[in-house]
Amino acid sequence: MAETRGVLLPAYVVADESASMGPHHQALSAGLASLCNGLRAEPMIAAKVRLAILGFSDDVQLRQGLSDMRTVERLPMLAVRGATNYGAAFADLGRRIPHDIQALKNDGYKVHRPVAFFLSDGQPTDGRHWHEPHRRLVDREATPFAPNIIACGIGSARADTMLQVATRREFAFVAVPSADIGTAIAEFFHALTASLVASGRALAGGEPQLVVTRPEQFRLAIDEV
Repeated sequence: MAETRGVLLPAYVVADESASMGPHHQALSAGLASLCNGLRAEPMIAAKVRLAILGFSDDVQLRQGLSDMRTVERLPMLAVRGATNYGAAFADLGRRIPHDIQALKNDGYKVHRPVAFFLSDGQPTDGRHWHEPHRRLVDREATPFAPNIIACGIGSARADTMLQVATRREFAFVAVPSADIGTAIAEFFHALTASLVASGRALAGGEPQLVVTRPEQFRLAIDEV
């Protein structure tokens, strides 16, 4: 039997690129750069993580395929365009993740359950149509490589929606009402970096766990009853 090359955590950043994010494009770009540079600054940890960047609006655009950040020379760039189609994002992940995981396994790696960090500043423009692709994505019988999803809402994104997106209640966050959106985006990427570094460190130490860091100026999402 071939020797295992290592153990990896696949991570997907799923970022809202809808038109309403236009005023915050600079914050998105800066946050993404800080994430990539933060992983590069921790090469031993980055070795345990593979990172993909997806931008969603009317459809999904792959901004960076699942990559070892130690070898990526050009930073990925997000755009601003279109609507806020949640269903497109979840359908894309449902197709993409099994393909990516199988490719890593074929390369000789052991793979932990992937994690997706979802960021949106608005409610889904596809109504309730996103529920079915989301259900298939997180159903571990239908999708054995179903990801853990951490959902962060800013702007007009509602707490109850983030609770539906996240795979656990403690994985759903919304920015506090007084938060500046640009600052909230920066804090999202800062917390994302901290989560990946801590999770990678746990993998490197032989005690794998997913560490989820709450972004500053965010609170746990709580729905109304």
